Amino acid sequence: MQLSDKIQAITKNYEQNPNLESLLPESEWKGNPLDKKGNFLNAEDEFETGFGEVYKLLTGDKPQAKIKKADKWKQPVIQNDAFLQDDKDVIVWLGHASFFIRLNGVSILIDPVFFSLPNLPRMTKMPLNPEQFKDLDYILVSHNHRDHCDKKTLKLLAKNNPNTTYLTSLRLDKYIRRWTKSENIQTAGWYQTYKTENINIHFLPTRHWCRRYLWDLNTELWGAFLIQFGNKTIYFGGDSGYGNHFEEVGKLFDVDYALIGSGAYAPEWFMAPSHINPTDAFKAAKIMNAKTMIPMHFGTFDLSFEPPSEPVRILRSILETEPIIEHLRVGASFWV
Repeated sequence: MQLSDKIQAITKNYEQNPNLESLLPESEWKGNPLDKKGNFLNAEDEFETGFGEVYKLLTGDKPQAKIKKADKWKQPVIQNDAFLQDDKDVIVWLGHASFFIRLNGVSILIDPVFFSLPNLPRMTKMPLNPEQFKDLDYILVSHNHRDHCDKKTLKLLAKNNPNTTYLTSLRLDKYIRRWTKSENIQTAGWYQTYKTENINIHFLPTRHWCRRYLWDLNTELWGAFLIQFGNKTIYFGGDSGYGNHFEEVGKLFDVDYALIGSGAYAPEWFMAPSHINPTDAFKAAKIMNAKTMIPMHFGTFDLSFEPPSEPVRILRSILETEPIIEHLRVGASFWV
């Protein structure tokens, strides 16, 4: 992936995990670009949202406010734990960006967040008791935002899965190690491949940012996961604005299932660098030549200003003419 001229001009160094292999030769990718402070950068544009933009967001006009308040749509949830007793390849949406995936007998959780967050109640129930997740092979965490990286959830999973391996982004291991007391943690930069058994898992670029506190903007990396075995390939897009990285994924892999965020996008003047609307999510799936798109990142947490049902209405409209979208219910077993 080529860095934009703007990013090249402010890049002072590069970082990757020297213990992991890269999908790209060093002549094409030196590692993740760092600014003069040693913080991570996107490949195409610098994340520049500051407190002025946040103030404008909170105090400015909200044209959809009345529509959102009147919208009583709730995400349907199927209570289901049968997939845990099966051995077939499966994708199960657990709400928001949390997924259970089994591929070639390998059990995986991605971005598990099972509870309400501080000042952010969970609006959909879990489809099963989180205590039931045991004997997991891998837990994947894409970045440090609290709706993807939850201390309470990770502590619970660590208690019930003492032998699991955590796969995450550069520098995010410091939180995971503190909460789980695990040393089985691998961190990767973009285009790097984790050391895994019976399956391949790669870490890929997204257009996003990281922050847990006021002072730590982009001190950890963010990204997407590509899970692969045999002729099955699953792309998990994490959080991302629209960008050239989607086309890059299509050049590197034949994607069967693309799990792409389709919520938390309004107002777009503020959210577009971080999240994708449903129309652009579908465009991303098409440009990477994915055979099936599974939308996510809506209906569980109230993160933005679009009405709750809007992502679903847009997705259903697209689905009328573009059957590649698989609109999953939370808890449904999607056999792959």
